[in-house]
Amino acid sequence: MSARAGDLPWWADRLIIPVLNLALAFLASGVVIWAIGESPLECAQIMVAGAFGSGQGIGYTLFYATNFIFTGLAFAVALHAGLFNIGVEGQAYIGGLGVALASLYFEFLPQPVIILLAILFSAAFGAAWAFIPAYLQAKRGSHLVITTIMFNFIASAVMVYLLVNFLKPAASMAPETRTFAPNATLPQIQQIAHGLGVEIAQSPLNLAFVWALICAVGVSVLIWRTRLGYELRTLGASRPAAIYAGMPVVRLTIIALMLSGALGGFLALNEVMGSQNRLFLDFSGGYGFVGIAVALMGRSRSLGIVLAAILFGALYQGGAELAFDKPAITRDIVVLVQGLVILTAGALENMLRPSVARLFAMSAALGQEA
Repeated sequence: MSARAGDLPWWADRLIIPVLNLALAFLASGVVIWAIGESPLECAQIMVAGAFGSGQGIGYTLFYATNFIFTGLAFAVALHAGLFNIGVEGQAYIGGLGVALASLYFEFLPQPVIILLAILFSAAFGAAWAFIPAYLQAKRGSHLVITTIMFNFIASAVMVYLLVNFLKPAASMAPETRTFAPNATLPQIQQIAHGLGVEIAQSPLNLAFVWALICAVGVSVLIWRTRLGYELRTLGASRPAAIYAGMPVVRLTIIALMLSGALGGFLALNEVMGSQNRLFLDFSGGYGFVGIAVALMGRSRSLGIVLAAILFGALYQGGAELAFDKPAITRDIVVLVQGLVILTAGALENMLRPSVARLFAMSAALGQEA
């Protein structure tokens, strides 16, 4: 192993650094909880029990994790190509429009066909919403962060306009579509298990979780086992090298962002078609932004993203239980804990790296002397 301070073994980079960042976030959260007069240890026990202590809690944890898997994978695909896609939130939002159109206007078809159409529509609408920022970045050199952020706001305005003026029932004042027909929804895992003779607790966990795992495997194969994946990684590592090698940089940029948008669009399968069974305002709920931290904590690798998504799912579910059991801990405190994890896993992910690298360098030097 090199003794340079910046070098770390792969297992330290992908395991020790994320764990230390997470420990730092929980330590800071514990100080905040202690400052308001509650026991950090007791609160941690409530959160863990709420997230993993019952079948229902596990179901909710995995339900939230499904959203984070989709958004984490979406951000990671773009990041491998050196692109910082802040627009996953908007792409997921527009993906919900595709899911709603498939569920509302093709409800006369068999359920498997509607599900397939919803998958295709959500991917197509999410990818289409990512195309314009991708084109502006690839052909005009526009700043991707700015354009994708602005497209999040445009997506929100578009959805309000469509729901209020076209998609909501005429007799309804609520800006949401009518409830989908039963055959135009995703089956719940509890229903599937019941059909197999297995009883599990009721929760919103649905088949979108299985599709999320399939997408995680597919992204891993794409990035690490295909020519396209190699070209995307080359572009992300060095754009001049990609140009020198004759790679179609413009096309790769557009492909990477459209793939990212398609994965983001799948979030709507879980929220719109799998849980609420209707399209409504703000269903994306900030999951696209949290997906950035999920991808960074998971080192943009599928397995790491799945594990990080489960962690954030546990924070969401366990935090809800904590706010219910401890009136002194408001929802704002729970959001603070989640924010500290995002801060250390995202913006400050490299803060502890130099210190850890020095320890490994010192250990290597002592080993060589011995």
